Amino acid sequence: MDHQSSRGLQQFKNYVGIKFQLYNSLFTSLPFHRIEKTGILLSLLLNNCEEGYKKKQSPVQIIEEFFEKHTSYTKEQDKLDLLFRFIQYVERQVVLFDALEDASFKEINDLSGIGTLKYLASDVMQEGKEEELAKKLEDFSIRLVLTAHPTQFYPGPVLGIIHDLSKALAENNTNQINMYLQQLGKTPFFKKEKPTPYDEAVSLIWYLENVFYNAAGRIITFLNNQFPQMIPDTNPVITMGFWPGGDRDGNPFVTVDTTQKVADALRGSIIKCYYLEVRKLKRRLTFKGVDTILADLEKQLYENIFIPGQRTNLSKQGILDALQKIREILIYQHNGLFQHLVDSLINKVHVFGLHFASLDVRQDSSVHGKVLEAIASKSDILPRNYSELSEKQKKELLSKASGDIGGHVFEDGIEKDTVLSIKAIKEIQKFNGVEGCSRYIISQCNSALNMLEVYGLFKLTGWKNEDLTIDIVPLFETIDDLQEAADIMQELYENEVYRKHLQKRSNRQTIMLGFSDGTKDGGYLMANWSIYKAKEKLTSISAKYGIDVVFFDGRGGPPARGGGKTHKFYASMGKNISNKEIQLTIQGQTVSSNFGTIDSAQFNIEQLLNAGISNDVFADKEETLNPEEEEIVNELATEGLKAYNELKNNPDFLEYLAHISPLKFYSQTNIGSRPAKRGSSSKLSLKDLRAIPFVGAWSQLKQNVTGYYGVGTALQALDKKGKLNDIKKVYRHSLFFKTLIDNCEMAMKKCFFPLTEHLSQDARYGEIWNKIYEEYELTQRYILLLSGKSELMADYPVEQLSIQMRERIVLPLTTIQQFAMTRIRQMEEQNAQPQHKEIFEKLVIRSSFGIINAGRNSA
Repeated sequence: MDHQSSRGLQQFKNYVGIKFQLYNSLFTSLPFHRIEKTGILLSLLLNNCEEGYKKKQSPVQIIEEFFEKHTSYTKEQDKLDLLFRFIQYVERQVVLFDALEDASFKEINDLSGIGTLKYLASDVMQEGKEEELAKKLEDFSIRLVLTAHPTQFYPGPVLGIIHDLSKALAENNTNQINMYLQQLGKTPFFKKEKPTPYDEAVSLIWYLENVFYNAAGRIITFLNNQFPQMIPDTNPVITMGFWPGGDRDGNPFVTVDTTQKVADALRGSIIKCYYLEVRKLKRRLTFKGVDTILADLEKQLYENIFIPGQRTNLSKQGILDALQKIREILIYQHNGLFQHLVDSLINKVHVFGLHFASLDVRQDSSVHGKVLEAIASKSDILPRNYSELSEKQKKELLSKASGDIGGHVFEDGIEKDTVLSIKAIKEIQKFNGVEGCSRYIISQCNSALNMLEVYGLFKLTGWKNEDLTIDIVPLFETIDDLQEAADIMQELYENEVYRKHLQKRSNRQTIMLGFSDGTKDGGYLMANWSIYKAKEKLTSISAKYGIDVVFFDGRGGPPARGGGKTHKFYASMGKNISNKEIQLTIQGQTVSSNFGTIDSAQFNIEQLLNAGISNDVFADKEETLNPEEEEIVNELATEGLKAYNELKNNPDFLEYLAHISPLKFYSQTNIGSRPAKRGSSSKLSLKDLRAIPFVGAWSQLKQNVTGYYGVGTALQALDKKGKLNDIKKVYRHSLFFKTLIDNCEMAMKKCFFPLTEHLSQDARYGEIWNKIYEEYELTQRYILLLSGKSELMADYPVEQLSIQMRERIVLPLTTIQQFAMTRIRQMEEQNAQPQHKEIFEKLVIRSSFGIINAGRNSA
């Protein structure tokens, strides 16, 4: 273990481990019903769990033995009440642990160490790479896109308490800590109703205002001070994207009204941030000549926020002009006094404009075809027989389409909403700036026609060629779509009309690649490898046609959905993959765990910036895989896919997940506005099932299948061909492959098979349980052979300890959840009178919260 790791580990033990034990004892005085006993009984249950699993007991045996040994309860209702109290108690222990980790972030992580911008700055100077850096900073940027995927279990009030609690913990203010813990005890965690997409937007705007606004400001100020004149005004370096309110894919609750309301909320909240900062500036900049400009700016900002319905012709350029004028007066008349404060605000205006975050609109490809058919049937803009035309004829027709169909020709429904939302984009651009809403993303995109359908829809709803300020972004997700992606884009680059559109968009094409559905479709290795190869092919084909391609990665929190050590993936892309920008989705718990405080957000944004910049500036780029290494990884991915497909095609696969995991209760947790699956069919199919419930269900089962399944079998297959040494060489040489394995280790570290081991003998599910467990054991054996270590995640001791502590805190919850699931299955199998069935179902749902929150990136 290197010095930095061992220092971090010691700090973690001091600031998190010991403090957790200390403050945990305060929980005994929390205002719960009969709480004194709950805390003591819970520690007895934890003990019972740990001992019971060693003895291969099932969750039912462990819970029943606990009630027999440690309580005098005889009534079922009393027992169930106690289990609910345990859940409440553990949930709040998880909050305390989260707050402790947030509070000690600075102590545990080296904020000027490897991966940070300070480290990059000293590297650049030592190696004389200033010129290369200046070239890179001309147009390199990162875009973090906040998405409303339903994995954020903390309601707004609880997020606020975590924020305040972290502060009190950092200051060791015991009095405040005690009060906040009491507040936590009385604050409900469970949402009675599903949030609306607007609610989701509001909770993410909280992070924009309280975290990203300040973190981005700090980073840009550092870069400008460190490398003056290197960053042109045209390059904001950091941009934010936003999906709640614009992402319609499979979410019937997002309407054109939602989109407009969210765009308004984003505009209002960034103006509010500027207003508050201008108020602070007024207290310092009390000099002649400056005060009047500031007062005028303050008045303009005020009128745009606090006067209902008032949207004056405020513009980003107008704000910048006023601030530049103030800056010049300070420099030439007042010795530059407080100039740094004005510079800081100028930097933020460059980043956030009047839009704060760019609202993306996303819709499933199948919808656009239906809308065009509806237009053809309702008007003369398209021929009546549109649906009967060949694909080639449709493409020709859509390339030349123009007109302005009004939303009024449709009854309410998806056709009307699609037309109105395309019209609404123009309105949003008028008030929030073009950056406010300039991308239309097509999910499940699998042909050039899908792209031209969207182009045609814009042209048929009043948009003219010359003012089509929109990027049409295909999203390739399944393994097949990823393989077809380069051919689809080549066809578009050769389409004269689309090519002209790209010229007006600075010859840039953004392409989105989805990790989540890729993994669900093709397993862990094949999904990651297919995306890597698709990026290589798309980079090469785009370069051939003179197009700058920008990749936008749809990543989830867990490694199975593209999460984990994300910055290391970007640092390992090599020279064959376009590195113009790094764009990725940040969703669910990843927002709160990686970007929950200004310090952690700054650290993680810097890691991404550093990865993208160093990849070019220190351009020996040995990271790129050579042909022999490619062959090895390709072979592994192919073997992994075979193994995963065999599991996926097992007739009991979905049944197992539906009956053993909390999958079917996902939509009842009221954490997201989106349904758990696409379409309205009551039959469960893997294609319709959303990746989040799929991956999240495995994570609550503590089996994380999507993060490693097929890896062991693949390594074994190549070992049998005598290629183990070749794999070891790739592992040592390729950061891409090493990161792939590191993330796999993280998914495995969060597994706990004793929880479900009682199923190994089950008549129906025994075979599939044993299959998964054997793959886990095989994968672990081979990964340790590769790494030469004796345990998983040995290279990341702090995270390893954090996971161990978190998993221990929620062991009673996973046990209660499996106990309840078993009881429900028994009732269903015996067709018995479902006594207490609803209560058991509620136990399953309520346990989900703590388990997923503790996982930090479990869905």
